[in-house]
Amino acid sequence: MGITEVRTWVIFYLLSFVVLLVAIFITTQNDSQLWISLMLIIVVVGVNFFMLFSELKRYQARKAFMHRMSKFDDAGTDTDSSGHRW
Repeated sequence: MGITEVRTWVIFYLLSFVVLLVAIFITTQNDSQLWISLMLIIVVVGVNFFMLFSELKRYQARKAFMHRMSKFDDAGTDTDSSGHRW
């Protein structure tokens, strides 16, 4: 994970935290808007799970790509009788 990706995740989780704080604020008010806070919480948790699973899938794809590339490099080594590649 690069530095730019870390910054993106920090901003994403700070925004998620703010949305959860707004949901808590709406819940503590005595208005009948409990469904709005519940919807906000479901959306934030759903987006977080989606982002986590997409990041795991991207990591697995990168790992599989690197594994395929390392096998390609091993299969492509042609050496002569003295051990030098040509």
